[in-house]
Amino acid sequence: MVMHQVILSLGANYQAEKNLPEAQKSLGQILFSPHYTDAIWTEPIASKPTDLYLNQLVKAQTELDFEALIKAIKEIEIRHGRTPEEREQGIVRIDIDVLEFDGVQHHQRDWERPYVKDLLPQL
Repeated sequence: MVMHQVILSLGANYQAEKNLPEAQKSLGQILFSPHYTDAIWTEPIASKPTDLYLNQLVKAQTELDFEALIKAIKEIEIRHGRTPEEREQGIVRIDIDVLEFDGVQHHQRDWERPYVKDLLPQL
């Protein structure tokens, strides 16, 4: 069994205090030994005016390879109500991104975001 090291970013701007913990429960089905940072409120980055985001990082291990992890994350987002229509409206029930997989960084712009820089030391 090969274990992969991952860092994920979680964010929500709609019922965030309910949706973030629910997403954590779902991630518990695919992650081992998760270590979550504090969740912090941040201003929206996109140009559309939206509510504040609740953001959090998690460092964990998974048996899933990169493609299977992406697929599982997208399924979790959909299961928690994420739709393209709501995304167009700026409503984000839950957004989960893979920031790092086995030491390889992804979503390069996210690494420059203040909340990522602020939360990384907690991992």
